[in-house]
Amino acid sequence: MLKKQKRLILTEAQRDAMRKAGRVNAQLLDFVRPHVKAGITTGQIDRMVYEWTHDHGHKPATLGYQNYPKSCCTSVNEVICHGIPDDYVLQDGDIVNVDITTIVDGWHGDQSETFLIGEVDEEKRSVTQCAFDCLYLAIEALVPGCRVALIGETIVPEAHRRGFTVVREYVGHGLGRQFHLDPSIPHFPNRQSRIDRLHPGMCFTVEPMINAGSRYTKSDKTDGWTVRTKDGKPSAQFEHSILMTEDGPEILTLTEDGPRRGHRF
Repeated sequence: MLKKQKRLILTEAQRDAMRKAGRVNAQLLDFVRPHVKAGITTGQIDRMVYEWTHDHGHKPATLGYQNYPKSCCTSVNEVICHGIPDDYVLQDGDIVNVDITTIVDGWHGDQSETFLIGEVDEEKRSVTQCAFDCLYLAIEALVPGCRVALIGETIVPEAHRRGFTVVREYVGHGLGRQFHLDPSIPHFPNRQSRIDRLHPGMCFTVEPMINAGSRYTKSDKTDGWTVRTKDGKPSAQFEHSILMTEDGPEILTLTEDGPRRGHRF
C-alpha cells in the first residue's frame, strides 16, 4: 500500500497541519470511546465515525480507499487488522481494535486502540497490555536520525519475553497528504529498516500488532480485507501518528480520555 516517492520532510507549516489532523483524529476516538461496549454493533461504531467526521467537515480516509467499504476498521478477538464493521454485536469478554484515520484539510491523522469489553480473560488482557507497552517502548527509543530498525529491535524482544509474537506482514508507514508513504515501519528489524532513518520533519505511524499465539496470519478471501491469526488466538494493536522533530518524537494523536504511557489494563 505504500506510495513510493522521495523521503517526505515536512516544513513547519506542514508539521502544524499534521498536528491538527492528529488532534482531530484523537478527538474522534474520544467521541467514540464511551460507546465501545457490550451490546453495540461494530457497524454502529462505524456509523458514528462517519457522521462525526462529516459533521466536522472532514473525511474518513478508509472509506473507498482501495475499495474498502467502511469509515473505520474494527478488529475483534483473533482479527489482527482490517476488520470490516458489520452487524456483529460486541460481547462481554471481547477485545476490539478500533482503527480510524481522518483527512483534515488534506492531511492524515491515523491511530488505533484496543478496547476491553467487560471482563476479559487473562490471555486477552495480557496481549493487550503487551501491545500497548510495546508501542510506547518503541516511541521512547526513537531519537532524531535513528534507524527505523530501532522500533523492531525494541518491540520483538519485549513481546517474546512475555511469550507473545509480532506480526510481520503488516507494518506502520509514512504519513502525510497520502495515507501510506515511505518509509515502511516494520515492527521487527529487517534489511531495509536497518538502512532507512527517521529524520526531523518525517511523519510516520508506529502500530505493533501482537499475537497471543504464533505470528502467522491468514487473509479472508471472501471480503479481501480481514486478517486473522492463523491459529485463532487473540491479537491486539495500538497505533499513534508520530512526528520526528529536532528534539525527538512527538505523538500527534494523544487522546484526552484514553490510556496514557504506563496505563495498566
